[in-house]
Amino acid sequence: MSLDPSFVGRTYPPTAPYQVGREKIREFATAIGATDPAHHDPEVARALGHPDVVAPPTFPVVVSMAASQQIIDDPALGVDYSRVVHGDQRFAYTRPVVAGDELVCVCVVEDVSSRGGHDFLTTRTEVGTPAGEPVVTVWSKIVVRGEG
Repeated sequence: MSLDPSFVGRTYPPTAPYQVGREKIREFATAIGATDPAHHDPEVARALGHPDVVAPPTFPVVVSMAASQQIIDDPALGVDYSRVVHGDQRFAYTRPVVAGDELVCVCVVEDVSSRGGHDFLTTRTEVGTPAGEPVVTVWSKIVVRGEG
């Protein structure tokens, strides 16, 4: 079943706020091998002008992937997650993510297309504070492999 292209432009409701914890940043940094002391030591981060430890640049995938479940789980779109492979990921920052941030995500379907028997879904997640301050925009592309 092909993805429904009429979903392009669809915006999903904001997520509940996610509290960014210092230990979550440290764990993520350790998991990906990010050794910059600003990801682990609040004093180093403060010396660089941040209020607390700074998340590695790919950390927002933690909140954006959880938020994109509302798109993936929408039965009308037609994503068969058992056939999904990751295609692309990119980030555009307004400011760094730091421990203590509270983040809300709004997901938008940017593109739905088919090529070579496979469907491509591009989403954009606007990550910001509950007050509306933008923090980072996350784009993700998944490929839903065809059956052939």
